[in-house]
Amino acid sequence: MSSSTTSTGPGPPTAVRRPRRRGPGGGSLTVGWLFLLPNLLGFLAFTLVPLVAGVGIAFTDWNVVSGLSGITFVGLDNFTVLIADQQFWQAVGRTVFYAGIGVPLTMFGGMALALALNGPVFGRSALRVIFFIPHIVTTIAIGFVWLLLLNPTSGLVNLTLQAIGVDEPPTWLVSQEWSLLSLVLIAAWSGMGFHGVIYLSALQSLPADLYEAAELDGAGRWRRFTTITWRSLMPTTTFLLVMSLIAQSQGFGLIAFLTQGGPGTSSTTLSYYMYQTGFQFYRFGYAAAMGMMSFLGVLLLSILFWRLQRGRGLYT
Repeated sequence: MSSSTTSTGPGPPTAVRRPRRRGPGGGSLTVGWLFLLPNLLGFLAFTLVPLVAGVGIAFTDWNVVSGLSGITFVGLDNFTVLIADQQFWQAVGRTVFYAGIGVPLTMFGGMALALALNGPVFGRSALRVIFFIPHIVTTIAIGFVWLLLLNPTSGLVNLTLQAIGVDEPPTWLVSQEWSLLSLVLIAAWSGMGFHGVIYLSALQSLPADLYEAAELDGAGRWRRFTTITWRSLMPTTTFLLVMSLIAQSQGFGLIAFLTQGGPGTSSTTLSYYMYQTGFQFYRFGYAAAMGMMSFLGVLLLSILFWRLQRGRGLYT
């Protein structure tokens, strides 16, 4: 009941309405929860339940074909086998190469774009949109374009290299030596625009009086960049670093479309090896164990990067 009765004298009792619970802005909590309900249901169905199920499956032997009755609890056996799996560690090494080159390249490229667009550039808004387009275009479209550009015989890249005097240009995606590096370059190219827009937003929010004061003190461009710009961008850099690390370590779409992990296993990263183990060989428990190991590795690196930047920013 939302009301109660009280007596103030000899007359009949009067009803006193209890105040309804309100949110911080004075709105109804019920209405607020109704607005949140669709998102909460989506998070529950497509994130939380699969996450919990994946952790549970990692301790089982399950080929999914046998149904739920075929689930066999094996404890830590999957992790024990995983530690001795040479293919797993080779895939980890390729993932480290893929992310170790791709993440810095994407971030440096994005920062360079932001610094270039932060000045008095004609058509800056249009250029910002153009550079951001690869981030919102589907992976298949990006892969198809680069599949044409990197064609060993008729691709524009190799034709240009031959025109400037390179007699035997790389065969890119069909070469064991170049396939993984080609994927790194494509992933970095597609992510630079997003990083550039985020960096540009951070640059435009910096107070101009800091630069004016530094210039009056005789600080040159490099000094102003290292003491003001870079330190101000430290929180943004950490955010982009963690996001890029997660995205690059889980990169799958370009690999699946362009190389399918080949030639041989030259571009089989950890995410693609998990896909092969689970959906081609039906070893879902083993694939889930790989997923847990990957999650722990990325989590530890993210925490390390986050702690390293604490106290190094301009305002921290």
